[in-house]
Amino acid sequence: MKKRSAPAPWLQTLRLDFREFVAEDFDDLFRLDSDPRVMKYVGTGKPSTRDQVAGLLARTLRYPILYPDLGIWHASRRDTGAFIGWFSLKYAGKSPDIEIGYRLLHAAWGRGFATEGAQAMADYGFDDLGLHRIIGVTHRGNKASQRVLMKAGLEDIGWGHYYDRRLRLFAAERGSVDCVAAAVTRIRGALVA
Repeated sequence: MKKRSAPAPWLQTLRLDFREFVAEDFDDLFRLDSDPRVMKYVGTGKPSTRDQVAGLLARTLRYPILYPDLGIWHASRRDTGAFIGWFSLKYAGKSPDIEIGYRLLHAAWGRGFATEGAQAMADYGFDDLGLHRIIGVTHRGNKASQRVLMKAGLEDIGWGHYYDRRLRLFAAERGSVDCVAAAVTRIRGALVA
């Protein structure tokens, strides 16, 4: 069977390409979700099985059909084309809130990719979709993701109930002072680097 070519990126940052997932991305997703380090703060905290990843991929492929302009996107490095994980802008479980989400291969941790991708999702949500508010949620022990969300301009506002559990809640509103301050800080950091 001939392998289908991947779609072109619909969004790019300085170092990342974002594109829609295709069925042929199964192996990348399985490599991501079968790593216990990656899954420590996700769902049950256990690595996913092949069947669970197949279900996730099927839902991921359907999501933009059900909710145009939202989704979960394959993320790769622009310099090498290597898959690093995914980023999303989607409904937070059964709530009406739109959340930024991400999951990265362990090899991509600590390189600023999570912050870069999360900020791209926030910018897309506010600038292109005109969203008023965007949230992010984390397990209480996931300090690294909490820092990422704050660097991306979301403010820690305490606790919320999402995905049938109590999670740390972060939020930003369009035009908020914190969002603007975070953007200025990022621009200054990019100019210095």
